[in-house]
Amino acid sequence: MAGVVESDPIPLITPYQMGKFSLAHRVVLAPLTRQRSYGNVPQPHAILYYSQRATGSNGGLLITEATGVSDTAQGYPDTPGIWTKEHVEAWKPIVDAVHAKGATFFCQIWHVGRVSDSVYQPNGQAPISSTDKPLTPQIRSNGIDVAKFTPPRRLRTDEIPNLVNDFRLAARNAIEAGFDGVEIHGAHGYILEQFMKDKVNDRTDEYGGSLENRCRFPLEVVEAVSNEIGAERVGIRLSPFAEYAECGDSNPKELGLYMVNALNKYNILYCHMVEPRMKTVNEKTECPHSLVPMRKAFNGTFLVAGGYDRHDGNNAIAENRADLVVYGRLFLANPDLPKRFALDAPLNKYHRETFYVSDPVLGYTDYPFLEDETNVVASD
Repeated sequence: MAGVVESDPIPLITPYQMGKFSLAHRVVLAPLTRQRSYGNVPQPHAILYYSQRATGSNGGLLITEATGVSDTAQGYPDTPGIWTKEHVEAWKPIVDAVHAKGATFFCQIWHVGRVSDSVYQPNGQAPISSTDKPLTPQIRSNGIDVAKFTPPRRLRTDEIPNLVNDFRLAARNAIEAGFDGVEIHGAHGYILEQFMKDKVNDRTDEYGGSLENRCRFPLEVVEAVSNEIGAERVGIRLSPFAEYAECGDSNPKELGLYMVNALNKYNILYCHMVEPRMKTVNEKTECPHSLVPMRKAFNGTFLVAGGYDRHDGNNAIAENRADLVVYGRLFLANPDLPKRFALDAPLNKYHRETFYVSDPVLGYTDYPFLEDETNVVASD
C-alpha cells in the first residue's frame, strides 16, 4: 500500500477495538521510566503527569513506567513498585485520574535482574539473574555518568517458581489498584530477556540451552499472570533484535517468531514489540518492516515502538504493519500528542536532561498543551 498523504484520513486517529477495550485512536503512551517515585512509592505528582496524557487522548491506551514486582526487582533510584499494599494504595488515585479522562491504563510489571547494583537490593545482596556473568559498566543516558553493576547471582532452578509468583502477585495487585491490565516487561535486557537470549543465558538446566528452554521462564510468567487476572488483560513487551544491557541473541528473528507463536497458546490481549532500529542525534540506521513476520504470526493486537514519528506511525497503521503505535519521548514532551497528530500541529521538543531528574514538575508536568501555546501567541 502506498504511503499516507495529507488528504487521506489520519490512520493514527481512527478507533480500534482492543479486546473489550474501545480505543478512540491508535497512539499509545510508552512505558517511560521517570524516577520520581520516591522510595519506590508512586507519588501524587504522578496523578497530573498521567492524567495530562489522558487529556485530549480520550479513549487511548496509556502504559505506566516500568514497575517493580518485588524488592529484588529494582535497579534504578525511585522507580515505582507494586508489591506492597502501600504501593497499591498509592497507585489508586493515579489510575482513577486516568480513567476519569476516559483512557485505558495498563501497568508494566518488571524485574531488572542483573541490571542492578547491590545498593538497590535488600540487605545489599547481589542481583539475581539467569547467569552469574557480570554486566560491564554502561554510560548513562545523559552521556556523562557511568552506571556500575554488581555481579549477579545465578538463580537456582528451584528458585524460579518464586520469581514467577512475584509477577503473578504483582498482576493481582495491579488489578486491585484499578488498572485495566498489565504489560509484562520482556524487553531491553531485563530479567526475562536474560533468560531468553543466548548471549546471556548460559544455563544447563531446563531453563537454558535450547530456544524452548530459554523461553520457558518468560512463558511461565505469561501463563501465571494470565491465570491470575485473565489473558484478556495481559500484554507483553519484547525486543528480540535489541542488545540493551549486553543482552543479544544469535538468531533474533527466530526468537521473536517462537515467542509470538507460543504466546498465541495463551490468547493474551497484545504483543508490544520494539523495532530493530535505533535513532540518534547523528545517525539513523534501520531495518524497516522486520517485525512483519511477527505481526502476521501473532493472533492478538500488535503494538510497535521504535522512534516513530507521525508519518511513520500513519504508514504503519495504513499498511497493516501494526494495530497501535507506541510513542515515548514525543508523548513525554507533548501531553496532547494525539490532538497534535490529528491537526498536524508543531510538537514541543523534549529535554533529555530532565528525563530522570527527581523534580516533581521540571520536565515532567510542565510541557505546554497546544491551547497554552495558542493563547500565548494570541496574547502577543
